[in-house]
Amino acid sequence: AMHNVNLSDFINSADAGSDPPEPLNDALKAMWLVRAGKWQQAHDLCGALDDADSAWVHAHLHRIEGDLGNAGYWYAIAGKPQPQGMEGLEEEWVAMVGAMLGDES
Repeated sequence: AMHNVNLSDFINSADAGSDPPEPLNDALKAMWLVRAGKWQQAHDLCGALDDADSAWVHAHLHRIEGDLGNAGYWYAIAGKPQPQGMEGLEEEWVAMVGAMLGDES
């Protein structure tokens, strides 16, 4: 396993505004930044990457912004279905982080 961070630790550290738990891959670091309210930093980070998880984060970021056309492009790149409109952003974030953490453990 790359790390043994669990979902609740990940959420708590972002909500506390502390530093991200280490080590995280860049896609997870971007998701941490989303939760911490640092949209631009998250976007800068995932925009520089070209793996599927980063594309998924990129999609989520554009959905947060309400730019659903751009989000759709990135969901397609990530190979993930695009949720409806702006619904369930929080739930999607939790599911995404859970999936990414699960892939690594």
